[in-house]
Amino acid sequence: MAQWEKLRQLESVYLTQVDELYDGEAFPMDVRHYLAHWIEGQDWDRAARDHDVAMVLFQVLLENLDIQHSRFVQGGESFLLQHNIRRFKHSFQRYQEEPYNLASIIQWFLAKEKEILQNAELAEQVQLMQVQQNPMETDSQRNIERKMADLKNKVQCMEHTVKCMEEQQDEFDFKYQTHNMEGTTNEAEKTEQMKVLQALLNRLDASRKSMLSGIGVLLDGAEELLCVLVREELVQWQRRQQKACIGAPDSTCLDQLEKWFTTEAECLFQVRKFLKKLEELMGKVTYEHDPVKKQKPALQKRVDSLLTSLLKSAFVVETQPSMPQGKGPLVLRTNVQFSVKTRFLVKFPELNHAMKVNVSMDRYRRFNVLGTNSKALNMAESMSGGMVADFRHLVKIWLSLSVTEELHIINFFTEFLLHDVSVSLETSSLPVVIISNSSQQQSAWASILWFNMLCLEPKNLLFFANCPVAMWPQLGEMLSWQFLSSTTRGLESNQLDMIAHKLFGKQQNYDACKISWTKFSKENVPNTNFTFWVWFDGILLMVKSHLENLWKDGSIMGFVSKGKEKTLLKKKQRGTFLLRFSESIRDGGITFSWVDYSPTGEPDVRSVQPFTKVDLGQIPFHEIIRNFQILEEENVPENPLLFLYPDTPKVEAFGKYYTEKSGGDNTRGILYLWCNESFGILDAFYSLFTKNLTSFLQVELIAINLSNLPLSFQRIVNTLSTSKLSWFSYLKSEYF
Repeated sequence: MAQWEKLRQLESVYLTQVDELYDGEAFPMDVRHYLAHWIEGQDWDRAARDHDVAMVLFQVLLENLDIQHSRFVQGGESFLLQHNIRRFKHSFQRYQEEPYNLASIIQWFLAKEKEILQNAELAEQVQLMQVQQNPMETDSQRNIERKMADLKNKVQCMEHTVKCMEEQQDEFDFKYQTHNMEGTTNEAEKTEQMKVLQALLNRLDASRKSMLSGIGVLLDGAEELLCVLVREELVQWQRRQQKACIGAPDSTCLDQLEKWFTTEAECLFQVRKFLKKLEELMGKVTYEHDPVKKQKPALQKRVDSLLTSLLKSAFVVETQPSMPQGKGPLVLRTNVQFSVKTRFLVKFPELNHAMKVNVSMDRYRRFNVLGTNSKALNMAESMSGGMVADFRHLVKIWLSLSVTEELHIINFFTEFLLHDVSVSLETSSLPVVIISNSSQQQSAWASILWFNMLCLEPKNLLFFANCPVAMWPQLGEMLSWQFLSSTTRGLESNQLDMIAHKLFGKQQNYDACKISWTKFSKENVPNTNFTFWVWFDGILLMVKSHLENLWKDGSIMGFVSKGKEKTLLKKKQRGTFLLRFSESIRDGGITFSWVDYSPTGEPDVRSVQPFTKVDLGQIPFHEIIRNFQILEEENVPENPLLFLYPDTPKVEAFGKYYTEKSGGDNTRGILYLWCNESFGILDAFYSLFTKNLTSFLQVELIAINLSNLPLSFQRIVNTLSTSKLSWFSYLKSEYF
């Protein structure tokens, strides 16, 4: 379908844009409409560059207007249409000497039409895809796109204005030189020539004033747009990057910002060209009260200031420093490689490999950056073709011990030089923590979490000298991000409530609760020898290493207190169990509790001693649950775990993780010895060796209820759990 026909079928909002496009006198909509097929079939781009081609198309255009006029006459069309066609033809006569100018105008209008069509098609695609975006973000982006399109349109119109003014000045200059050369003595003729020259000069003066005013308006729009990009969009991206560094699922893609920064930079460079052209024209023709002399310096200063601000803001750290095997970014270890990537958001092809980026650490500490410390911004190292310098092999050596609350910054420097514009650019990483031993990793990561959760000043290296407190909603969200980024499943509200209860005690609402940095990472949890963060991080590592699948499918309730656990299970059928994290094990532990009922119908909630990372490294947790058995007075092994809370059959919850073997004598699992006052440990072992010896030899892990055992037996049991001897020979030597 022809381009003009597509435009006519657009929705009203885009038809309004077409109407606004043809609102002026540069190219009449009637001519575009009635000669649409012929106009779209010509090579106006070539005509704009080739005088002969332009002249041919110019003559054909006039002929087509004559033909269209004849059609109106023969068809009895209104006199107004006939009059307009004649008027348009007469108006085009001004391009007789320079028909390529008309070709440029037609080419520009066709390009603007394509932009309108592309925007309409993009909007239709978005609607069909039913993209669900944040309304505020969508409104903000649309507002920027609208302002950006308006800025580009003004620049294009200004370009046309410059050409027209140049033609006016050439005409004045030609007639002025002719007047001086002829040197007529006829006073009447001389007076008439002076009137013509004065009229031409007045028109030129009006054009210069109009152009200078237009540049001022254009810069107003550019300044407003720059404020939005730098003070809002870039700041929001920087905050998203901070949060993403500590696990938040926020997008840190820079492609859209790069597009906006590049477009504005292009427009500002175009304005500088316009001002330079004005200066050239003033050098050829000037006069008293020439507005260019007075206004051009201020406009030049203003556009250079805007361009400098834009360029300085466009140099950013796209990927923060990180080690390949680190827990997260921004924690660096001495003598270990790390990588970091910078990006320049003004994407000009002529800058590819032209800008060298140098790197250094803060100067008041004794350490060095070894390896590649200077690299060119280029488009080859980015998936999106952005201007990046990817420092992949930096090695940092620090000559003293590190402190995990001591922050450092990596600085980057480069020089922008293009079209006589020279600007020194600098950017820096978010603060990093330097460690000298892997044992410091956990506390260093806690510092990074706390800083990026609370600090909105990325260069505040003294943050921990006066460390702010965190509100519970902030902390809870950050803790959830740790699980989300490690396992793709965050913490639910009931799990967060349990953690809040552990930190603040029982409350109706935790939103106003505050926690200090000291309580988070330095003070031990009451009745333990470890901090809250050590406990939480130990659980996270255990889940990531051994329980990730069970956590992701929601099988692990995890963060639930003992009191809440009993309340939940007492209401359920016999054999219902749940999985929760231990509150008493430093490096993470997980246990399960189940409900049984006495002959009188009283619920009895039982739990096993928590399993640690060492235990889970021997037997997968789902296999422990599958083969878990208890042995009581009847000496008959029984698996009491039947339904995962609230009521999911065990095989339905865990069957997909089972090995192919179905259990029985060939299953290597766990046997639980439930010992009480009437059923001692020696009786239990004797029963095993006399009645269940074959099954016992297949058991890999034995859990024993120590609550009713004498201390002398507890020592033996603890030794048994780590013994490499066969169970039979060990017991024989100790007991029989």
